[in-house]
Amino acid sequence: MPEDVEFFDEDGKRVDGRKPNELRETKMEVGVLEEADGSAMVETGNTRVVASVFGPQKLHPRHLQEPDRAVIKMRYNMAPFSVDDRMRPGPNRRAKEIGLVARKALEPVVELENFPKAGIDISMEIVESDGGTRVTGINAAALALADAGIPMKGMVSATAAGVVEDKVVLDVNGVEDKEGNADIPIATINGGDEITLLQMDGDITPEMLDESLELARDGCNQLFEQQRKALVQKYEEIRGEY
Repeated sequence: MPEDVEFFDEDGKRVDGRKPNELRETKMEVGVLEEADGSAMVETGNTRVVASVFGPQKLHPRHLQEPDRAVIKMRYNMAPFSVDDRMRPGPNRRAKEIGLVARKALEPVVELENFPKAGIDISMEIVESDGGTRVTGINAAALALADAGIPMKGMVSATAAGVVEDKVVLDVNGVEDKEGNADIPIATINGGDEITLLQMDGDITPEMLDESLELARDGCNQLFEQQRKALVQKYEEIRGEY
C-alpha cells in the first residue's frame, strides 16, 4: 500500500468513509440458486460470497458416516477472479483451514442428530474479496442452511473487529486487514453472547481485546437482524405466490 494513504481522516472517518464502529453496507439474499437445496448470497462492502447447501443425503464413502449424527462437509473456495492477483484454481492450505473454521462455527446450531449416517454439503464461493471473506461466508452459509430447511437451534452471525493505528474498528476491509495491527473474527448465535468462533491474528492489548469483542458482538447482533429479515422476506414472497 502507498505510504501516503492514511487510515483515518481529520474527522476520524476510515479509508472507506465509515466510522470506527460502523459495519460496511451489507446486502443479503436467500434462495439465489435453483439447483441447491438451500442457498444465499451476502455482499459486505466489496466482498461477495455465494453459499449453497445440498442435503441431508446419504454420505459416501460409508466409512465417513457417523451412526448417531450427520456430517458436515465444508468447501471454501476463492474464485480466481475474486482478487487483484489472479489465484490458482483449486483448494489450498488456507482454504482448507478456513473451511474447517467455518464448519466448527456452524456445527453447534445444526441439529445433526436428526440425520444419522447422512452428509450435509456446504459450499462457500468467494466471488469478490475485499476483507472478511470467512465471516461473510459464515453468514451466507447459515442463511443457506436455513433456506434448505435443515433444523437449527439458532442463526450464526459473524464479523471481525480489528486494530488499525491503535484504534479498534469494526468489520475490517481488505486494506485494514492487510496493513492493520490485529484482526479478530468472531461468530455468535442469534446475535447473543454465545460465541462459536473466536480467532485473533496480530498484536493487541487486553484492553483493546475487550473493546474489540464488545464491538464485534454488537456487529453480530446487527447482522443477525439482517439475516432474520432476509429469511422473512424470502418466505413472504413464497407465501404471496399462493
